[in-house]
Amino acid sequence: MLQPEVRRELIAIVGESYMKDDMQSLVTHSYDGTPMLQSLPDAVIYPYNTQQVSEVMKVLNRQRIPVIGRGSGTNLCGGTVPIQGGVVMVMHRMNQILEVDLENLTALVQPGLNTKHFTTHVEQLGLFYPPDPSSMSISTIGGNIAECSGGLRGLKYGTTKDYVIGLEAVLANGDIIRTGGKLMKDVAGYDLTKLLVGSEGTLAIITEATLKLVPPPKYKKTMLAMYKDLNGAARTVSKIIENLIIPATLEILDNSTIRVVDAFANLGLPLHMEAILLIEQDGDMESVERDIASITAICNSEQAEQISVAESAEEAERLLTARRSAFTALARLRPTTILEDATVPRSKIADMIMEINRIAAKHQVQICTFGHAGDGNLHPTALTDARNADEIHRVEAAFEEIFEAAISLGGTITGEHGVGMVKAPFLEWKIGKSGIEVMKAIKQSFDPFNILNPGKVFAKESRKRVVIDRG
Repeated sequence: MLQPEVRRELIAIVGESYMKDDMQSLVTHSYDGTPMLQSLPDAVIYPYNTQQVSEVMKVLNRQRIPVIGRGSGTNLCGGTVPIQGGVVMVMHRMNQILEVDLENLTALVQPGLNTKHFTTHVEQLGLFYPPDPSSMSISTIGGNIAECSGGLRGLKYGTTKDYVIGLEAVLANGDIIRTGGKLMKDVAGYDLTKLLVGSEGTLAIITEATLKLVPPPKYKKTMLAMYKDLNGAARTVSKIIENLIIPATLEILDNSTIRVVDAFANLGLPLHMEAILLIEQDGDMESVERDIASITAICNSEQAEQISVAESAEEAERLLTARRSAFTALARLRPTTILEDATVPRSKIADMIMEINRIAAKHQVQICTFGHAGDGNLHPTALTDARNADEIHRVEAAFEEIFEAAISLGGTITGEHGVGMVKAPFLEWKIGKSGIEVMKAIKQSFDPFNILNPGKVFAKESRKRVVIDRG
């Protein structure tokens, strides 16, 4: 509970309607998209502009009160759970497209802007913003920036960090900084823009973003390749890239996921296939047709059982929508769904999926796997029940081995979901003790009193590396 004088100060800044500490508001903002994590904040505040954010931060910094920046709370790493109480700062009132600059191909937006609303708006202007997280119909641009969100188009177009070229942000002490701008080149000092992207709200509160836009592709084609052999599907991924073809989308679904997605979306997929690749290419018509022909030949060379090309834009969109709904489809099966992300080099996709299947069998848990095969980012998804303590323990043990397997294959513990609370104990596995110390020094310089999203990224104690028995 906030002290009365602090409460009065915050109300004076944003107005009584936008500072809430009733139980309904506190409970609503006590969790995010991560299962089995919840903690009540002391208050929820809704600033309207940068100046209000600055004034709020000055009060909270002076009182050493934690502040957790929040968009729509769709993240999957516990990144916006207020585990030390404090104030949740919801950015939904700051939701405007301030400018679309057609001369510089940039947009200036506020952090509370809905991602889907933004992409639709710029597409209507004949432009293209490629980042497409699966949660884009709900998530906000500010949340995408905080987590450096990826998506289906990451292989060809990159992720959020590749399109954020300038930021306005408020530091823990209330100071306002501006980084980058409408520039394609800028090496004036450290790249603070890239530092803030993906910092998970631990360094500053983002209040404006300058985003790079690109011309849209003129032509698209979408295809499915179906395999009875998982290794054949994985080899296809490697061969496509090896042949210097970079698809706009290159997704993989294992058999368990195929069955669930088909039941959810009624696609009529063959349920006996071990893997399906969903492939989309875009660009000019001639190059797309050439690439699709080459990809088809590669799929055939790896014994694809069946290959089909979408006959219309509507059919293609239905296939992509079905892939985006994989998590939703899986979540219908058991009370608790834990969606993880482990990333390996593309050449290790088959090895990683086989490791996931072996580990799931070893711990007697149900794990379905799908993901962005083209950039090596897999989403092993456990279907479980939080009320079954023994099963949850086995799921946690399985994921610990999955993270270790990813690193052993030259990969990482997270490709796009972030560290937050969930991956914090494993971060040292990836970046080492010295890497942790460098990051802590950066955090200290931005936020000396540790009020910005405390308890995230840095674990109290790093988890010891597991020794995997592959026998």
